[in-house]
Amino acid sequence: MSNDVSSFLASPAASTLSHTANDYLSCLQVVMVNTTLPANIGSAARAMHTMGLSRLTVVNPKLPIDETSISHAAGGSDLLSSAIIAPTLESAIENCQLVFAASSRSRHLPRPVVTPTQAAKIMLDFIDKQAALDTTKSTTDNQTAHTTNQPNIAILFGREDRGLTNEELAYADYHIQIDANPAYPVLNVASAVQVIASFIFAYAQTHINADTDTDTDTDTDTDKLGTTDSLEMSEQPMLNTYVRQQWDEPAITQQQLQQLTQRTTALMVQRGLADSEHLKSLPSRLSRLGSRIQLDQKEYQLLSALIAKLAKD
Repeated sequence: MSNDVSSFLASPAASTLSHTANDYLSCLQVVMVNTTLPANIGSAARAMHTMGLSRLTVVNPKLPIDETSISHAAGGSDLLSSAIIAPTLESAIENCQLVFAASSRSRHLPRPVVTPTQAAKIMLDFIDKQAALDTTKSTTDNQTAHTTNQPNIAILFGREDRGLTNEELAYADYHIQIDANPAYPVLNVASAVQVIASFIFAYAQTHINADTDTDTDTDTDTDKLGTTDSLEMSEQPMLNTYVRQQWDEPAITQQQLQQLTQRTTALMVQRGLADSEHLKSLPSRLSRLGSRIQLDQKEYQLLSALIAKLAKD
């Protein structure tokens, strides 16, 4: 089948499992943030190619892709040729509906933490639901399937020496943690790409051969995903998080979520509910709230209209 995501979504079979693993993998992009060594970009490209991933974005690298990148990429050098160099993380993920971030550390404002296998399930379920939505709309409207809402999922990987900042991690809907030696749970960035990509590839292979009628199993799996591993300690409050199973509108993009966060923050400052000089974690909490409730396009429009009206009054 074609690597083109839009052709996958346009197919009447998109809501079934008759497509290949590559049709899923082509919806995913690896985003490397502020890398130091060009060789690591090449090693990550090789890891991606080994596991069927083909979309690489590098955000503001300290050094450009060079000969050492190519030599370390081996058979994955084509990924370097097609790699997108983005000036900011915001621009790299602005059209993504779902964002994951690799992180080995607990954070002040935790996001749902999942294993690589759980992350793979969330990703592929999201792609299936989005494809089914587009196919349903095309059938109802008697038109060619919508391709503007094609799934676009990002997986963020941080710097070699210190990973992702708290601000960068706040863009993610889920944090992926790899089980490792608790005394030193730190992987080289290319190794982290390899491990997470391998779990995604393995799950995709299993997924395309699975029975499509798994509504009961999906509910059970969702409950398992609902409790984040990092919050299972008895002294921490528990909060279930859920994966949207069915919806009638596509999910909002990361850019829209950040715009909504900024507008809500500005409105709270305008109304005297927040101090612009001392926002502290307010924007991050609003962003996390938006990720947790998983807004769709119609909900986004309703909230935007409400904020605009309140800002004028």
